[in-house]
Amino acid sequence: MTSAETLTRMIKAGAGEEPADVVIKNVRMLDVITGAVTHTDIAIVADRIVGTHGYYNGRRLIEGDNRFAVPGFIDTHLHIESSLVTPFEFERCVLPHGVTTVICDPHEIANVLGVDGIRYFLECAERAVMDIRVNLSSCVPATPFETAGARLEIEDLIRFRAHHQVIGLAEMMNFPGVLAADPGIIAKLVAFQSGHIDGHAPLVSDKALNGYLAAGIRTDHEATTATEAREKLSKGMHILIREGSVSKDLEALAEILTAETSAYVALCTDDRNPLDILEEGHLDSSIRRLIARGCPLHHVYRAASHSAARIFGLKDRGLVAPGYRADIALLSSLDECRVTDVMTGGRLVTPDLFTARRPVAPVGLASMKARRVSPTTFMYPANPRQNDTPVIAVRPGLILTYRETAVLEISERGTLPDLDNDVLKIAVIERHGINGNVGRGFTKGYGLKRGAIASSVGHDSHNITVVGATDEDMALAVNRLIELGGGFAVADEGRITAELALPIAGLMSLLPFENVAEKLHTLRNAAWALGCTLPEPFLQVAFMALPVIPHLKMTDRGLFDVDRFDFVS
Repeated sequence: MTSAETLTRMIKAGAGEEPADVVIKNVRMLDVITGAVTHTDIAIVADRIVGTHGYYNGRRLIEGDNRFAVPGFIDTHLHIESSLVTPFEFERCVLPHGVTTVICDPHEIANVLGVDGIRYFLECAERAVMDIRVNLSSCVPATPFETAGARLEIEDLIRFRAHHQVIGLAEMMNFPGVLAADPGIIAKLVAFQSGHIDGHAPLVSDKALNGYLAAGIRTDHEATTATEAREKLSKGMHILIREGSVSKDLEALAEILTAETSAYVALCTDDRNPLDILEEGHLDSSIRRLIARGCPLHHVYRAASHSAARIFGLKDRGLVAPGYRADIALLSSLDECRVTDVMTGGRLVTPDLFTARRPVAPVGLASMKARRVSPTTFMYPANPRQNDTPVIAVRPGLILTYRETAVLEISERGTLPDLDNDVLKIAVIERHGINGNVGRGFTKGYGLKRGAIASSVGHDSHNITVVGATDEDMALAVNRLIELGGGFAVADEGRITAELALPIAGLMSLLPFENVAEKLHTLRNAAWALGCTLPEPFLQVAFMALPVIPHLKMTDRGLFDVDRFDFVS
């Protein structure tokens, strides 16, 4: 809370009657409301902007060098766990890209550790340099059709509702449960009616969408076509344009970001790993690509800041203006969104800010409880209707999957994959030590000619998912993940060729983000050496077990038809 003394200093410095704490001299400030660019100083006291459209004296001066000043960017929906690094390493990775606020759902770690995972994230948020806000995970487990490591009921969420870093209820993925008025879902929705409720409604439309929105749900990051997004906008839903490492919706949705809609549109990444951030950027990448596709410039910056803040009730930020939080990105180019310096809460981002943080002890280091497997674990029983074996088809850049069928050969080892037609085996192994389930099936779209790739990142229950050409390499990759305590592994003809340990709940590394990016590069090359044709193999594998995203998925309990919301017999 701002004290009377500090508030007085803010007023006096803004009026030019005494020096500000910090003055950024000589910048070109973009007004994301009008599009005007003004040559000015920016005066700051504590964490607040107190002066613009003028020239100021300050105890500390930062030379703007005629760079552009824009509001700090807000990632409106993401799972920090999917960056594969801790919250502290994540902010060290993305703050230099101008991202000063993130709204995260600790859904992944909550599915493994429950309330202990949420508590860990809130403790990190309290000590972080950037502003990490939390939406409380609404669907743990996401569905009853897979085995998670934890369960969160309304009583578990209520204890965190008043925390100062909490915004509201995270993505309500169980849209069938909403429409069916499931009592547990209704209890959570009732408890958060006065706050923000995030949506998750892929392909939901017509009256079903009306019913879903009647629950007080306000946002959606799952629109994958402009037609879908426009219907949701027409019904008062805010659209979060997502561009992550796997889910890449920006190309399809760019046309909806106009001068008329920008107040109702924001940007998010959902799941983006350090390698992609280093190679492409974060929200800065989305901004420059939207501008390049003809979206009006200041409206793109508005969506990335002011609109995002308003949608999520963060009234203190989103503008470079007196009285607003001093979250500022300095750019050498507006069109290309080239970030050169960042201020967060009135502090210039430097390495010293990160080293000054009080550490937070890692959690979930013993969460990997899967039993070792053998090649026979992956034998798929002979299918008496072998001319229509169901196959999960994947496509690059989509977490949607599609249902196809294949004619597969049968031997004494059961139904076999068909490498000539890109049909591979897939399995999900329960890893929380609850029941030892193994779900088995077939998939296509990976392109593997040999070997196997495995991941303990498996949205949303985070069991082990493995895709492979041979049972032997599938077993080798899975057993290596068990030894590592979670992570990614590539097996190639009897040897592990690349790996990344993710010992924090089987989801996050203890390494700096630069090292994680390097290992991801090695993993990606190792997967491509097997013939994999997907640009981002491991996060694509991670979404194969997500039974709330159409159309066909594999869980530890078996092959699941999301459209019917039932298992494939």
